[in-house]
Amino acid sequence: MQPEVSMPLRKGGTSIAFLMVAFLTATFAFQLNASMLSPALVTMQNELNTTATQIGLSQTVFFTSAALFSLFLPRLADLMGRKKVLMGMLLFTVAGCTVSALAPNVTVLLVGRLLQGAAGPIVTLCIIMLHVRVPDEKQYTKLMAVITSVNGGIAGVDAIAGGWIAGTWGYRPIFWTMAVIGIASTILVGIFADESVAEGSQNERMDWLGVIFLVVAVGTALTAVNSMQHIAEVNWMFVGILLAIALAAFVTFWAVERKSSHPLSPVHYLKQRRTWGLLLTTLLSLTGVFAIMNGVVPAIAQDSECGAGVSASISSFFTLTPYAIIGLIFGPIAGILATKFGYLKVLRCGLGISVAAAAIGTFVVHTPTVAGLLGLSLLLGISATPVPSILC
Repeated sequence: MQPEVSMPLRKGGTSIAFLMVAFLTATFAFQLNASMLSPALVTMQNELNTTATQIGLSQTVFFTSAALFSLFLPRLADLMGRKKVLMGMLLFTVAGCTVSALAPNVTVLLVGRLLQGAAGPIVTLCIIMLHVRVPDEKQYTKLMAVITSVNGGIAGVDAIAGGWIAGTWGYRPIFWTMAVIGIASTILVGIFADESVAEGSQNERMDWLGVIFLVVAVGTALTAVNSMQHIAEVNWMFVGILLAIALAAFVTFWAVERKSSHPLSPVHYLKQRRTWGLLLTTLLSLTGVFAIMNGVVPAIAQDSECGAGVSASISSFFTLTPYAIIGLIFGPIAGILATKFGYLKVLRCGLGISVAAAAIGTFVVHTPTVAGLLGLSLLLGISATPVPSILC
């Protein structure tokens, strides 16, 4: 993705306030898809008459799909127009919500969640488009902080709403709610956002061959990791084959990028140690925290045999909501501390808290209580904030 951006194609622009409303609504649309279902997983399991493993797979499919779409959609937006691609992503998400809401079984649900994964790079595109519209760095930084903070903070609100809806009417109205927000955000982006492309993109084209090999590499690697969730039941030959495919695909991707006149990712960036440090830090920390908070913790809270045995709405109230609120509070604080003490120190501190939270979590899950899960949620909320706040 190009770091330089052109000025909006449409002259004059629109009110920053209305633009922020459009981008915040689009951010809501993404976050609802990511976390609103978390307290409803047990309800989905019961209504679809399936297993916890299969329902958990629906979350895995969504986050994997979001990761894969994030590999190339921002670059496609640089070339085709960011507003156009953002609206397309939102419409794909609405289609996925509709399929999921009407799903008669888990298979159809997985297809819907796969389509919803197109929402993956929504926040990234909103931030890039905001920078184009607001070139002043100080004003842009403040507005960007609003988007990133709300992106984390809304998780508490939608978790409560998702738990209440699931407990009152079942899980399907949750998807219809997501669809309505998606339609609203599409309309608002269409009205208030300016079209923009990357500088010099008129002479460039999309590296689709590189996209194919990169998606295969990341997709097979993620599938291999996901297949190792139950260590005692792992098919190690299958995992080995997937990792071999991932390695071969990445080597081929590297070769393609070296020869491409319009590479998806310039090779000189891939050779830099800091690039891989940044990518791995983001991947391991955020995916780990999100997996725990959007899957493990809500499931344990609602499990009547091995967990705390509370309802979906109560589970949201004392796990996901505190997690989101503490993240909303510590997001700006992390940014302030980073400017004073250095980004690296604050990032290391956040990662250290993540490790401590994971260690404490191994004890909490053995004898899960409301107080224990609440404390774990607060720790994870604090630990997750430095990464997006600093990297954005």
